[in-house]
Amino acid sequence: MIHLGVNIDHCATLRQARYREAGTTVGGVVEPDPVTFALLAERAGADGITVHLREDRRHIQERDVVRLRESVATRLNLEMACTPAMTAFALRLKPEFVCLVPENRQEVSTEGGLDVVANAVRVRACVEALREAGIAVSLFIDPEEAQIEWSVKVGAPFVELHTGAYATAGQGSGREVEFARLRRGGERAHALGLKVNAGHGINYVNIAEVRTLPHLYELNIGHSIVSRAIFTGVEEAVREMKARITR
Repeated sequence: MIHLGVNIDHCATLRQARYREAGTTVGGVVEPDPVTFALLAERAGADGITVHLREDRRHIQERDVVRLRESVATRLNLEMACTPAMTAFALRLKPEFVCLVPENRQEVSTEGGLDVVANAVRVRACVEALREAGIAVSLFIDPEEAQIEWSVKVGAPFVELHTGAYATAGQGSGREVEFARLRRGGERAHALGLKVNAGHGINYVNIAEVRTLPHLYELNIGHSIVSRAIFTGVEEAVREMKARITR
């Protein structure tokens, strides 16, 4: 069975668009509340909740993550940059999962995979510290053989394959090429003993193809679910995505 991790970042994006300076979301003072979104997603069948605490705090805030840790009944997956400050935060929080991602202050959302090859020493130190604390670690990488092999070398038990290039390739040969890269990446990661997640740009249409990738453990999906929830409500949006994953 493929698990669904619901990324709630863009619920917080909507809140921050109006209430950037507000100090709390408790008691209905500020809306929408990402924690409420998360609990509704769980009630509809989400297998986990994913949030990206960015260094510039553009959407999710530390107080959101702390409240989620106290409230989430499934599992919390914290996406974060591989920095000493974020590592220290994760060690205090102790989520079930951490996914190490690259960050570029100019990007709208994460635009590519973590370069594990070029940052092996730093990534290994972060992975080791988190694993010693009992936190499962995933590396968000492009589906390239070298990145997959170095993910094993630095001790990560999971990789999350970046599906963004596939999602934006449109139809035709470009899409086929990107899907083939993802398929090879999944096969290679599995052969090396890694568990395989995937995410970025997955929606209610391309999920029909994405779900056929080999050896998938979890798909992390955010923007499309938050967008659908505006029209259908959170629970229906999550139920529909779950149905399309398992169909």
